[in-house]
Amino acid sequence: MNIWPIVAGAAAVAGSAAWGAVAPSSQMYGPTVRHTDAAKKIALTFDDGPNPPVTPRLLELFDRYSVRATFFLIGKFVRECPSLVNEISIRGHLLGNHTDTHANLIFQSRAGLRDELERCQIAIAAATHADPPRWMRPPYGYRTPLLKTEVQRAGMQGVVMWSRIGWDWKPQPPERLIARLARAARPDRSHGDIVVLHDGDHRALGGDRHHVVTALEYWLPRWRDAGLEFVTIEPCAASDSPRAPRK
Repeated sequence: MNIWPIVAGAAAVAGSAAWGAVAPSSQMYGPTVRHTDAAKKIALTFDDGPNPPVTPRLLELFDRYSVRATFFLIGKFVRECPSLVNEISIRGHLLGNHTDTHANLIFQSRAGLRDELERCQIAIAAATHADPPRWMRPPYGYRTPLLKTEVQRAGMQGVVMWSRIGWDWKPQPPERLIARLARAARPDRSHGDIVVLHDGDHRALGGDRHHVVTALEYWLPRWRDAGLEFVTIEPCAASDSPRAPRK
């Protein structure tokens, strides 16, 4: 018996499942949002906060340039910095769920996944005295077949991925990030970018993300002068699946 076709088939299935779990463009485990609905709209999104040394600097910068952004927050940090979370919301930015501990969801049971989502929802609602988030982003972008059902069960509308990533989660010269962000918001498209950046470090509060602030100090006036509109993902996200997000 020639077992190689069986081995090759199993490898192909495993490879397909892995791609479905980690590729930002994958819809295998449910619809995701990856773009805004117009080339002139850019959605800046931030993971792993709140982070007291960095997030307030971003808020001041965003006020200066009339930017609205989306912050995907980690529940354990929300409980440590509730006033900062409330400040993000008061200033008009959208809050999202980034799980309670930044767990790799691939290794979570259904109960574990449910706990990660629900604890983060409760923490954000308690900090803001408002409704919990409607959107979530999985840590590392990793998804499983369980995620769609548990996101809906937690009362959220869906999963947000990205079309551009800054590779900014390690300290680095800001010039590197400035160069990477030059690829964002190109005018030759029918839709706009959702850009993922980091204002925090999932391992602990106080992570060095000052290169992110410096890079945005460079790009925000240039993007504004180019006619870009800074949006959250809520009002104008264009789903890569046939199911459109609720207005």
